[in-house]
Amino acid sequence: MSLRQKLLLVALCTLALPVAGWLYVRQMETLLREGQAQALLASARAVARSLVVTGAVRPDDADGWYVQQAVSPITVDGYGDDWAPLTPWSQSLATPAQQHGRLLLAQDSSGLYLYATVPDTRRTRADAGDANALAADHLMLALGNADGQRRYLLASAAPGLSIARPLDPPVTGLPDQLTAQWQEDGSGYQVELRLPHNPPPRTLGVGAYVAAAGGDPLAVDVRPLLSYSDTLSAELASLVPDRVQARVLSPQGWLLARSGQLDAAPGAHGQPGWFASLVYRSLLATRLEDANLWAQDVPRLDTPEVLRARAGHPVSVWRNGEERGSVVLSAAVPIERDGKPAGVLLLEQASRAVPLLANRALLGLLLTSFGVLLVAGAILLLFATRLSLRLGRLRNAAERAQLSDGRLDGLFERGRFPMTDAPDEIGDLARSFERLFEAVGGYTDYLRTLASKLSHELNTPLAIVKSSLDNLEHAELSPDAQPYLDRARDGVARLGALVRAMSEASRMERAIAAAEPEDVDLREVVRGCAEAYRPLAGARRLDCVLPDAPLRLHCAPEPIAQALDKLFDNALSFTPPDGWLRLSLRAVDGGAEIELANQGPPLPAAMHGRLFDSLVSLRDKATPGDAPHLGLGLYVVRLVAERHGGVAGARNLDDGSGVVFSLSLHGMPRQRLA
Repeated sequence: MSLRQKLLLVALCTLALPVAGWLYVRQMETLLREGQAQALLASARAVARSLVVTGAVRPDDADGWYVQQAVSPITVDGYGDDWAPLTPWSQSLATPAQQHGRLLLAQDSSGLYLYATVPDTRRTRADAGDANALAADHLMLALGNADGQRRYLLASAAPGLSIARPLDPPVTGLPDQLTAQWQEDGSGYQVELRLPHNPPPRTLGVGAYVAAAGGDPLAVDVRPLLSYSDTLSAELASLVPDRVQARVLSPQGWLLARSGQLDAAPGAHGQPGWFASLVYRSLLATRLEDANLWAQDVPRLDTPEVLRARAGHPVSVWRNGEERGSVVLSAAVPIERDGKPAGVLLLEQASRAVPLLANRALLGLLLTSFGVLLVAGAILLLFATRLSLRLGRLRNAAERAQLSDGRLDGLFERGRFPMTDAPDEIGDLARSFERLFEAVGGYTDYLRTLASKLSHELNTPLAIVKSSLDNLEHAELSPDAQPYLDRARDGVARLGALVRAMSEASRMERAIAAAEPEDVDLREVVRGCAEAYRPLAGARRLDCVLPDAPLRLHCAPEPIAQALDKLFDNALSFTPPDGWLRLSLRAVDGGAEIELANQGPPLPAAMHGRLFDSLVSLRDKATPGDAPHLGLGLYVVRLVAERHGGVAGARNLDDGSGVVFSLSLHGMPRQRLA
């Protein structure tokens, strides 16, 4: 990972600022909503107590049969098509077979209707007037008013019209008979009838008897009738605060009264757009209930909050509003009288100010935080870029300061090491590099001139040893001492050869540096060298590849020929007796390239960068009696290439059969006359 990437990663730590701000805004929004919830709960408790004081709700009516408002006209035919809109809110009707039937009650301006479905797969049929009607499948009804209660038996031996038979004496205000429609299918039977409506009964009892299951044929579940009350709604409207919708529910969640409506107007704060609503619901109000659970046009609410309120625990909940960008606060409190649950009061208040204010605070904070983040990131990026450029400049200077042989490239001759004047840590590093390269340069210069110094200093001791050996030849020596004298003379000869070789290398450096350039045809120089090498190659094949046209170059031909001599001598020592050599010349951009390839062992990978250094050789140890090889030949080749603005290189052939030494020449600069 680069330095800029690391600093950018550090800059990303500033993201903690908007995250912390988001958590703060979210906490403040939660506190704001809790405050509103507490206020609405207090209002709901006050309204609930007022309803209890006025006697608007009674605990005796808590568990009753609920009569829904008919959506469309109902035709009494025994079929449930007219009841389809009301079916989701049907009431459970227990049967002796422990299978729950369903009961629906509805009213309109024409009357009060009942529709019951009873599951019964094994039918026992009889009409209501038969003597054994109580032993057959039947439906018991009980109607009650202020004067008493009367039961009716509904049974039918076949689908169609059925007349209910009364089982009790007449009661004032209750009919003598009931007419119903009885229909059957494979799963059970359905009963539909119209009950007296003017005046309506106060209580209703329903009991379904299945003969196959047994039980009490006269059992009936008597409950009071509950329905939506306009009177209670009007009284509720006088107690509820403005812009608040109120609903009174029975303990089972049936709607008894409603007043007011949710304020869906945009208000003074405006109306949030879809993006603001998405931000609010995603980042702030993440716990909002579904609006469908609190629909306005349903006769019953059975949400968990209503169930908790029925158990005596006030509860509040925030939910999504029906309008875009709005939220609704719902507060449910129990209505209790004499310690008995009489119902649940539900107050609902729509709010657009909470999402708008929270969104504005959050968006302002995010924009500010991201602006600061961008500025900090840009500053850190600029700083990292400048720091990277300075470090890159220091690295490039360090790489260019020293050549592969340890010599300095004249950097200190042109000026000081870069950035040594900087007062920071990079300046300290640059000054350390400068001191290091000064020490390395001095030591390298000492090593480069060591050969010439040694050759000069060794000449005098060698002359003394040689003269002493010459004098010993004229002295009388025993025959046993003669071999030692010969070995000493041989060692002196070898030392003399080493000294001459080192002196020759020093003279070659001076000769190459002092060589005078001229315009020559390199093709003729290479051809002449190849013809001179053929007798030396012996049985080895020597190929010479030259360009068709003359290749002229401003160079010094004698040093080039000497470099080719060194390359040929090196290649000849590694080429087998029946091997081959190939000398080639070709033109390149801005100069020429000479290659000498030979068959032989490949170059070691570790020596590729050191072949042309001084005192480096790949030859094995010299045979006793032979002069050791100092590795100065390829060093001379490199000096010649550098004198002509080129480089010397070596590589293995692609097929692994040998090696190629190349001499790249770009010519010598032309001297201008003053």
